[in-house]
Amino acid sequence: MPKTATLLLSPKQASDPKTYVALAAHQLGVTDTRVAFARVVKRSIDARRGSPKVVMTLELFIDEEQQPAPVHFDYPQVDGKPEVVIVGAGPAGLFAALRLIELGLRPIVLERGKKVPERKVDVARINRGGEVDPNSNYAFGEGGAGTFSDGKLFTRSKKRGDYNKALQTLVFHGADPSILYEAHPHIGTDKLPRIIQNIRQTIESRGGVLLFDSQVTDIVLRGEQITGVRSGDRTYEGVAVLLSTGHSARDLYELLFRRGVALEPKPFAMGVRIEHPQALIDRIQYHQPERGDYLPAASYSLVSQEKGRGVYSFCMCPGGFIVPAMTRSDESVVNGMSPSGRNSPYANSGLVVEIRPEDFAPLRAEYGVLAGMRFQQQFEQLARQWGGDRQMAPAQRVADFVAGRDSTSLPPCSYVPGIVASRLDRWMPALISDRLRAGLRSFERKMHGYLTNEAVVVGVESRTSTPVRIPRDPVTHMHPVVKGLFPVGEGAGYAGGIISAALDGERSAEAAAQFARSRKAH
Repeated sequence: MPKTATLLLSPKQASDPKTYVALAAHQLGVTDTRVAFARVVKRSIDARRGSPKVVMTLELFIDEEQQPAPVHFDYPQVDGKPEVVIVGAGPAGLFAALRLIELGLRPIVLERGKKVPERKVDVARINRGGEVDPNSNYAFGEGGAGTFSDGKLFTRSKKRGDYNKALQTLVFHGADPSILYEAHPHIGTDKLPRIIQNIRQTIESRGGVLLFDSQVTDIVLRGEQITGVRSGDRTYEGVAVLLSTGHSARDLYELLFRRGVALEPKPFAMGVRIEHPQALIDRIQYHQPERGDYLPAASYSLVSQEKGRGVYSFCMCPGGFIVPAMTRSDESVVNGMSPSGRNSPYANSGLVVEIRPEDFAPLRAEYGVLAGMRFQQQFEQLARQWGGDRQMAPAQRVADFVAGRDSTSLPPCSYVPGIVASRLDRWMPALISDRLRAGLRSFERKMHGYLTNEAVVVGVESRTSTPVRIPRDPVTHMHPVVKGLFPVGEGAGYAGGIISAALDGERSAEAAAQFARSRKAH
């Protein structure tokens, strides 16, 4: 058995394997020459008091002790096996496909967008202020919204599945092994596309199928059972259908609504992106004038209750960029991403307010269960009207926003299409703007210097989660009415982020396999 040591290190010590392995060996009472192999199993930063420290736990393998094997997966061939249709090739769909292969079923994955290389061209066009392809953008395409993101892998939903296996799967497909031990692991938008492509290659090499430019236009129902989906003039049938379309597939919700598939409204959140100089966040969080050479870009997580609603930071991207996340040209939607090095001079985060079904109740008469989706869409279209041409986004200095005054100028911003000065409270629903202001005052008390005109709020952050849930049985993961239909991941209302979506995809694949076996038995 390996020996375990936990160390409290300076950032410089933690950056040098030779140093921390020697310290761990000393703590365990062995000479460092006897250490045949060492691996980090946990690492986190403690910056709560005084100078930041790194807490590191290592396993040391002494002398001839057997060392751990590298991460490896042997996926079986599934050519000719029963087929399961998966709609959407984001994290939920891709991990569902991998799990189906492990279970001896053949996944047929339909993705409305393009493969990563072609998708990059369309994303670059949006960044230049060009037209938005409704099927190929930051939300749609190979890997879903996760492909162009910070790649944060931290989740609180570990009870839903094997969190460590999900991380190991990413390492097997090219992610840095550090994600296995970092307290808040991330991959980075510069590395995610290659990993997504590697997952696709695994699926295809084992007999699975991925079809791009294949938007689902209808579902095939026989009584109360789904047997497949249609894309254009083609029909794809399987023993089960997994819907893993992501939270922006509004046309899919509309299709289900038209076909009489039960849906239900759910709470979600909307607000803005807030961006600070990264050096400012570093000073606040690390309690020292400069970050130095050995600490990563600092992050934060903030939450408060304002007038009975949650106001909180969301998808914080240290050393990152604000990006255009709309799926139509008549919307203004922003999100954040970071490269693996998190080396941008900016720190951005969503800053959002809880939205409840009663907020969009006036729209229920016209839109029914899709009222929340329309409320979300109207918010995005308002932001577009108050922004500028070529995807420019409305923005305001933070202190000006809180004080309710115009910004006569704007600070530098990472948002490439550009920002235009706008009094956000003049067009934003008061239930959002008033609580954002109150939340910013609360956050200033927690992080002195956070409420500053060096920072800017950019509109709007609206795609935090789906406003519509596709119901499912908590045990079978299947829709309570439509047999064989398995709602999966963020788009169905059961996940929030790469890892939670991946875990939900795996569990739904297992449920679909169980359903397939039960059908065969009958």
